[in-house]
Amino acid sequence: MRVHVVEDDAGVSDSLALILRNIGHTVISYPDAESLFRAPLPQARDAVIVDLSLPGISGAHLVRWLLNLAAPPRVVVITGQSQGFIDHQLRGLVPTGLVRKPLDVDAITRVLPAEDAAGSPA
Repeated sequence: MRVHVVEDDAGVSDSLALILRNIGHTVISYPDAESLFRAPLPQARDAVIVDLSLPGISGAHLVRWLLNLAAPPRVVVITGQSQGFIDHQLRGLVPTGLVRKPLDVDAITRVLPAEDAAGSPA
C-alpha cells in the first residue's frame, strides 16, 4: 500500500516512514497539508497519516478534505494532544484510525497492517 505521511516534525515523519517501509508499505512524506495538495491525489487504495497539529492548513481541515474525496483513502490521525483537543478537532469526522504520540509500532500496525510481497495485508 502507498502511505502518504503528512507530518511537520521531521523526526516523527522519518520514524513513521521507517516503520511503514519495514512492514512493506511505500511511503511518501509531506511537511504540511499544502505540499500534499500540490501532489497527485491519494487513491482509494492508499492511506494518509495526518498529524492533527500541522502548521498552516490544520490537520482537521486536511482530514475533512480527504474524507470528502469521491474515493477517499484510509485516513489515520496521529497526535500527541489531549483527548479533549482530539474530540474538538475531529467533531463529526470518522478517520480510519487514531495513533497517539509517542509512536508505538503495534498501534501503527493495528491501523495499517503489514503487507506481503504481493501487496496484500499479511
